[in-house]
Amino acid sequence: MKLVKLVKLRCLFSTLSKPTSKTNLIITNPVLLTLESCTSMTHLTQIQAHMTRTGLIFHTFPVSRLLTFSALSHFANLKHACKLFNQVSNPNIYIWNVMLRGFFKHHFYVKGLSFFREMVRKRVSFDEKSFVFGLKCCFKGLRAGESVHCLVLRHGFGWDLVVRNGLVHFYGEVGRVQSARKVFDEMCEGVRDVVTWSSLINVYVKSGMVDEGLRVFEMMKGCGVGVNEVTMIAVFGACAKKGDLELGRSVHDYVEKMSVNKSLNLMNSVLDMYVKCGCLVTAKEVFEGMGIKDVFSWTSMINGYAKNGELVMAKKMFDEMPERNIVSWNAMIAGYSQNNKPKEAIELFHEMENIGLVPIETTLVCVLSACAQAGCLDLGQWMYSYYVKRNRIQLTATLGNAFIDMYAKCGNIDAAVELFNEMAEKDLVSWNSLIVGFASHGHAVKALSLFEEMRELGYKPDEITFVGVLSACSHGGLLTQGRSYFKEMEMTYGLKPTLEHYACMIDLLGRIGHLDEAYGLLKEMPMEPDKAVWGAVLNACRMHGNLELGKLATEKLIELDPNDSGIYVLMESLCAARSKWDEVKMVRSMMKGNGVKKTPGRSSIEVEGEFHEFLAADKSHPLSERIYKVLGEIISLSRLEDASDANCVCIAKNDVQSSLELISID
Repeated sequence: MKLVKLVKLRCLFSTLSKPTSKTNLIITNPVLLTLESCTSMTHLTQIQAHMTRTGLIFHTFPVSRLLTFSALSHFANLKHACKLFNQVSNPNIYIWNVMLRGFFKHHFYVKGLSFFREMVRKRVSFDEKSFVFGLKCCFKGLRAGESVHCLVLRHGFGWDLVVRNGLVHFYGEVGRVQSARKVFDEMCEGVRDVVTWSSLINVYVKSGMVDEGLRVFEMMKGCGVGVNEVTMIAVFGACAKKGDLELGRSVHDYVEKMSVNKSLNLMNSVLDMYVKCGCLVTAKEVFEGMGIKDVFSWTSMINGYAKNGELVMAKKMFDEMPERNIVSWNAMIAGYSQNNKPKEAIELFHEMENIGLVPIETTLVCVLSACAQAGCLDLGQWMYSYYVKRNRIQLTATLGNAFIDMYAKCGNIDAAVELFNEMAEKDLVSWNSLIVGFASHGHAVKALSLFEEMRELGYKPDEITFVGVLSACSHGGLLTQGRSYFKEMEMTYGLKPTLEHYACMIDLLGRIGHLDEAYGLLKEMPMEPDKAVWGAVLNACRMHGNLELGKLATEKLIELDPNDSGIYVLMESLCAARSKWDEVKMVRSMMKGNGVKKTPGRSSIEVEGEFHEFLAADKSHPLSERIYKVLGEIISLSRLEDASDANCVCIAKNDVQSSLELISID
């Protein structure tokens, strides 16, 4: 097929007659018409060969068209374009700009910036497009962009609308909001167009300054400037970030009244706004009313249902998707993980792998969270070995933090420490993860030592840091340090204690028997105590036999959650320890009267990548008969062993009977 096309091209070239004037040669030569219909680099090189043979390539217009196709078409080859450019003896500004644009389009920002500097050195006469693409090639390099800005002023383009719009966009990309606003303010009101206003709104929204972005939108309407879909996408993004449903509805009504092109991108932003504002009913109406949907549309709905805990609907949407990408899979895996469904998240990850879809960093972070919940250390270790050690995925701070959290929660604190020490890039979350990990493993001194090291390196602790620190003090019984850190939170760092911090302090005081002080702190709290706070009080009462305060804590906990069987069990244990058998009967009666059943014991295990869950008094697993048979044999053998033999591992009868109840698999 390619050979046929080449033969046709040669035939066409052979029939071309020589034009009678240079102007006609440039404008009307049929080769240029052939060039416009070119569809591949093979065709392009054939045309270039003919142009070289006939001398057409030495004329500015034909070579500029040839270069445009080489650098910017869908089959572009920038290496070929560079070779062609180097053969042009005296390129005009259009040709320079084509190359600059080509570097940007193909993401060769450094080469593009170097090319722009070459233009400066050769004193090329810039036009507005040169500066626009020069700024784009700066990407997120602030100094380079500021240098281009200086050149803009030096060459007299400071008041050009297109260049000004490019500067607003650039400063927004590098996070210099004030510089973007300054460029905007220096423009005369009548000079600004819809691109100017939309760019500034987008700058504010991306920087998290949504209220200021919305104020600019109101200013824009007040100046009588018409909006377009880009404007409204930015405004809907602001509404989504604020989570302001009422505002979002009013903006949606405004769009319906205005003659704004309701493109797929705009409707996706409307859908995303309703999802993030928690209005799934309207989001579904918008979704169903969309004539065209893409992967983003479907994924938005999956995210919405998952975040609302409606996992059945989320999975239904996922299964009905005509096309899925990695973002869709991530959304569903994250939905399961965030809703405490680690088994389903891990199974979906394996399904994704089986169809050959390659995970990205976000995928691993979601799956590692599921591993942490389920205790799947083997899978987590395999992911590190397969994806990180083999350099399939770069170990960023975010991914490293997820691994540290997984190792700590799966009981391998040594691996968490080793990874933390190896990480080239750390952030506050990295330190927090290991501090919390040390605390949960009872390594109070190590947690506090790490905290002090973190502070010495200049990291400013946040609320999560102090949850880890106070939890470490609680587990280690470090009352003096706990009191000191609790005060330091607000006095040194301006962090007001939250419910979690109060729960940690009350737990610390309760564990070491300071129940009066713990209850006193509870009464001083500026907010209503939650389950964690009252739970810490009840647990302390059980430990130290304070029946009176325990009753109060139980009453408060039942008010907060009457269906939590753990509350009744703790209170029953407290009463039994004090031989208050009438009280025990009363608690059991209350539990029965409220229709509360004791939550069966549950544990899980991962064997060769397969996730197994164990429930008390359940024999639904297909291998349960064999499991119980093996366990029975172990019990029989244990009874025959000599309890005095030091080399023997004995299992006490009561422990074995308990194991029989807990061995069943769901």
